[in-house]
Amino acid sequence: MSHTVDIPQELKASLRKFRFARRNAGHAAIVVKINKQKLIMEEVEQFDNISIEDLAEELPENAPRYVVLSYELNHDDGRKSFPLVLVNWAPTSSEIGILTLHASALLDFQAMADVGKAIEVRDGAETFTTEVVETSLKKF
Repeated sequence: MSHTVDIPQELKASLRKFRFARRNAGHAAIVVKINKQKLIMEEVEQFDNISIEDLAEELPENAPRYVVLSYELNHDDGRKSFPLVLVNWAPTSSEIGILTLHASALLDFQAMADVGKAIEVRDGAETFTTEVVETSLKKF
């Protein structure tokens, strides 16, 4: 299978470590971008114990990102879980070439990150809210 964008071993290791980290409270996220010149994915930043609204503010207005989010979900019966969600941050104001590249690599990244649930965000911070994530997760 040919990949348009390479996923380096360091990123795979970082995602694996993130995936299996023990969490007791709060949301955590790892943000990944595509380096268009090198055609590889790169880790941009990791956040621990960040609100969804603060995370949305950290993401660029004009550039797509993949965000693997460990979301603290409180269930009606009092249980707490931390499902992983892929946020496909793809603002419509992004340059079309990078958006196309981002879209073409999405399924490979989602499979490699082993995340079943994906949320697409195209309109920026105003459409990436706690409510959107909660609603999406409760559809499971």
